Formats: sequence, structure tokens, C-alpha cells
Amino acid sequence: MFKPKKVLLLGSGELGKEVIIEAQRLGVETVAVDRYEHAPAMQVAHKSYVVDMLDPLALRAVVEQEMPDLIVPEIEAIATVELIKLEEEGFHVIPTARAAKLTMDREGIRRLAAEELGLPTANYKFADTYEEFVAGAHEIGFPCVVKPLMSSSGKGQSVCRTSDDLNQCWQIAMEGGRVQNGRVIIEEFITFDSEITLLTVRAVNGTMFCSPIGHIQKEGDYIESWQPHDMTEQQIIEAQKVAKAITDELGGFGLFGVELFLSGDKVYFSEVSPRPHDTGLVTLVTQNLSEFALHMRAILGFPIPEITLVTPGASRPLKATEELENYTIEGVDQALAVSNTQVRIFGKPVTKVGRRIAVTLSIAESVEEARVNAKRALDCLSVSDS
Repeated sequence: MFKPKKVLLLGSGELGKEVIIEAQRLGVETVAVDRYEHAPAMQVAHKSYVVDMLDPLALRAVVEQEMPDLIVPEIEAIATVELIKLEEEGFHVIPTARAAKLTMDREGIRRLAAEELGLPTANYKFADTYEEFVAGAHEIGFPCVVKPLMSSSGKGQSVCRTSDDLNQCWQIAMEGGRVQNGRVIIEEFITFDSEITLLTVRAVNGTMFCSPIGHIQKEGDYIESWQPHDMTEQQIIEAQKVAKAITDELGGFGLFGVELFLSGDKVYFSEVSPRPHDTGLVTLVTQNLSEFALHMRAILGFPIPEITLVTPGASRPLKATEELENYTIEGVDQALAVSNTQVRIFGKPVTKVGRRIAVTLSIAESVEEARVNAKRALDCLSVSDS
């Protein structure tokens, strides 16, 4: 017997929208929360709230008013210390409040992976001030990668190629982070063959893996993903070993997006998100169960059957190039005319520079063909002031 539950979603972007849809397919009551009105998931949820989720009192007020069975973070920028308190009081945080706190900023998860679990990662240093940053960058060496400890969609990330770039990279990190004047991480620049997301599911019947998703990032945000990514048997074994180690340590049920670098037969841990991943949007058309369906089944305590790759596919996000209060997406009819292609429009109320507002999803007999079709469809689309 399945008793209907109530899910409180913290963060209501395009990924949260798909989570809400999957929840409602299983009869779950849904409540969407975000810091702005008319966020994508709010448009399909039963109820919604607009609050500053970094404000512990505001966060607690919503939880105590709704008394959800499950609290499901969809973003990092949440008052995670308050989530820990709520969990101690008996609320169920997905996958766990500790996992949400550790992955909220890059320091907690990097120290866990490298220093406690001994997973292979790039060398790194942390810095609170510009002086510490300069010293850390010289110690790591050039080029190096600079990131704010807490950001979303790659905001604030840059590659510092020489000492001449130090000031600019520092400013990018300060402006792009969720917290003003926040701490940064300086990472060794690894020359890798490719980077992947290994979607990992922890469910009542064990840990399972989706076929690896290849992706390309620009300024820390993905601009293309495809599934499956071509990997050797040894690479797959190592990738799954790393993913299982980090997700076992985080615990709980749900889907995790584990980001990895591939360099020869070596696999390096990069980051992990304890929730559906943006590069995993491609699973909406490639798998028997999308990452969103897998996440919802797992957190509700249902077993996950075999995860099957039905067809190769690719995704391409449409990003805005300017801030618009009212906008129109042009060329949808032409994009939908591309063979075996879908367009998902997120319904975000306004655009910002670099903000994802739609995605093209293509399937084909090969990854190569799917990537071509997804790009053809994306090239049909444009954003204009309406």
C-alpha cells in the first residue's frame, strides 16, 4: 500500500519542474519554494512560496506550516544548518541534511572526497582574501581554475592562465558567488580527455548507475551533453568505484550527479550534486526512466528496476544573451521540425545573461547524429524582446 506523501521542493528551476511532474504522476502532493515568483516548478506544483531560502527563520516557517513528509533540496543556496536542525527534529531531508550541507559549498565535498575518502582529485587550495588567493595560485601553478565555493550553473568560474589574470579571476569569483566576498577554491588545471556526469541512484534495492553522460562546459556551465559517452571498460569500472564511494558516504536515497574527469584510464572526482543534474536533461529522451523519475522513485522508497538506455541522444540548452522583462522564443516551429527532436521551454519569468530558458533534445541511431540534430534545433531558436 502506498500512502500519498507531501514533498516540499527547495528551489524551483527547470530541474525541479521535472521532479514535481514525476511526483504528481505518483500521486504526491507538491509544494514549490524559490526566491522569485513564477519559477518553473511553481507553475506545476499544487502550492508555492517565495522566500529567501538562505534565511533560516523563513525556511523553518515554510516547513512548519506545510509539515512535509519529504524536504527535497533542488539547489545549493539553502540554510543547510537549519536543515540539519529540522532533520534532528524528525523531518526527512533528501538525501540527508548532512549531504545537503557538504555539497552546498565546494570545500566540504572536496575535503571529504580527497582527504577522508582518498579519491583522486585535482590539487587545490582555498582562499578568503586576495592575498591568500595570489599565494595559493602561485603554489598550485598556472594555469589554474578559480571558483567561488558556492555558486550555480558555473557562475564565477574562470581559468587563470598567468599571473596577469589574477585580479580579473578574483573579481569574477567575487561577482559570481552566491555569497558576497566569499571564499574561493583554486584548482590544478587537469588536462583531461573528456568530462562526464555519472548519474548514480541510491535506492532501497541498492546502488545503480546510468550510462555515462558526456558534456562540454563553458565558463563552468554546460553547453552540450550526450548519452552514452564512449568509455573503456576500465574507465567505467573506476568511474563507478568513485561514484559509489562518494554517494555511499553521503548516504540516503535519491539520484546523485557525480562529475568526473577522464584522463587516459585515470578518473578524477570533480563535484557531486545530491539531486538531478542539468547535463542529465538528456535522459528525458534516452532512458526508460529519466533522472527525474529515478530520483522520485528512489526518495519515495520504491525499488528501481534495471536502468535501460533506449537510444543515444543529445541536449543543447538555449541561453539568454541579455536581461529582458518580457521575451519571446523565436523559431520553435523550425526546431521542432528537426528529425526526432523535442524542445522543452522552461517558462522562466524573465531572462538574465547566460540563463537557461529552454533545451533541445534529440535522439538518433548514434550519438554523433543526435548531437548534430540537437545543434541544428538550437540554431533555429533565438530570444527577442516582446
